[in-house]
Amino acid sequence: MQRLPYRSWKRALPLGLCLAAMSACDSNPVSPRALTPISPPVTAVADAPAPTEASAVAITNRILAVHMPFGTVADPVFGSGDAASPDFNTIVTYDHAGDAAIWTGHYLAAEAIRARVTGSAEARRNVRQALRGLTALVDVTSPAQPDLLARFYMPQSSPYTPGIIATEQRHGIYSSTLDGQPVYWVGNTTRDQYDGVFFGLAVAYDAVNAPTIRSRIATLTTRLLDYLLRNNWNIVMPDGSVSSTFLGRPDQQLTLLQIGRHVNPTRYTAIYLAYRTALAPTVAGPVIAECQDTYGSYFKFNLDYINFFNLVRLEEQASPYAGVYRAAYAQLRGCTETHQNAHFNMIDRALNGTNASRDADTRAFLGLWLERPSRDYFVDLRPTYPACGENRACAPVPVNERPPTDFLWQRSPLLLYGGGEGRVEEPGIDYILPYWMARFFHVLDS
Repeated sequence: MQRLPYRSWKRALPLGLCLAAMSACDSNPVSPRALTPISPPVTAVADAPAPTEASAVAITNRILAVHMPFGTVADPVFGSGDAASPDFNTIVTYDHAGDAAIWTGHYLAAEAIRARVTGSAEARRNVRQALRGLTALVDVTSPAQPDLLARFYMPQSSPYTPGIIATEQRHGIYSSTLDGQPVYWVGNTTRDQYDGVFFGLAVAYDAVNAPTIRSRIATLTTRLLDYLLRNNWNIVMPDGSVSSTFLGRPDQQLTLLQIGRHVNPTRYTAIYLAYRTALAPTVAGPVIAECQDTYGSYFKFNLDYINFFNLVRLEEQASPYAGVYRAAYAQLRGCTETHQNAHFNMIDRALNGTNASRDADTRAFLGLWLERPSRDYFVDLRPTYPACGENRACAPVPVNERPPTDFLWQRSPLLLYGGGEGRVEEPGIDYILPYWMARFFHVLDS
């Protein structure tokens, strides 16, 4: 099935270059030194559709229209998956609301890079809107658990709320008020939600050189990080239970502190340096363990990539730990580089510079992504590709044929089947984020 019609940074960032270098990076004593831009590629890929800016903008417009009902990203559920049904375009509820924090963070990153690449006033408005949504996810948990990050929030009066509660009640539903309005928020917050939010905040801080936006990012980052520090890296729900913890993840603790010192150096530099001395030698451990299984719980690799993106790029070039971080990232790259993943490729482009073969692949993967349907129609490729295990192909499945999902690049490329009835629409952040990164790093020129 063909994709629905709406589907139809200017400087390079090798290792150690922060995006803030485009404004005043060198004036910050804890920031990396700017390097020379890398020239645009001159090769082209002919075997896949061309990824286009028009597609990226159309996807963002669709996200704004139907995927952000209350300011954060969720996926609309329509009354029917049959295009001939009168309910085909009728939204009845929302799905994947429990992942609103992580994907709103990724969306923020995408729109911030778009704003940097194009100067679009619309993209800047989208950045401000996403920041308001993420701030609301932190405001809404007070007074029950101040500065805790919620997964999602919704007005108690919304007609979509009963359906969302039915899907997300396993996470715990809490009552609160936001801007004087009675709301519910979703708990059981996990590390991945924090990782996605910090990723988006760090990218937006560097990509959008606006004092008011940077100030809001620094304030929100400080609230989130102070919460984790005063709870000894545990994510604590209002009843005192721990829903998740960053203990045992030195790589992620250091990443969050790295971002913290980048946006609020006065508060976090000394803390980061102390943690770095203690924990940096161990950052490769979790990645080495995760690379023992490159199929199960594949979303772990997306978290690893978005964390190493900031841990590596924000470390000073003269730091004795820069090589330690790079070596740990090399472990991650070594076990995933053949997975035909445009998102991972773009993070590698940011950290390791130009690679003609990888960059051509990225352009092809983004083009093939545009051939994917926007809804979750069931896909079964077992008759088409050899299996080497349950729901496991023997080689990566082409991007345009992979089963539907909310963010393609966090799913194993070996999946052979999956999906639903075509009633859930995917947001397309898995296109716009690597697309705008590709524009920024000159993997794509348009």
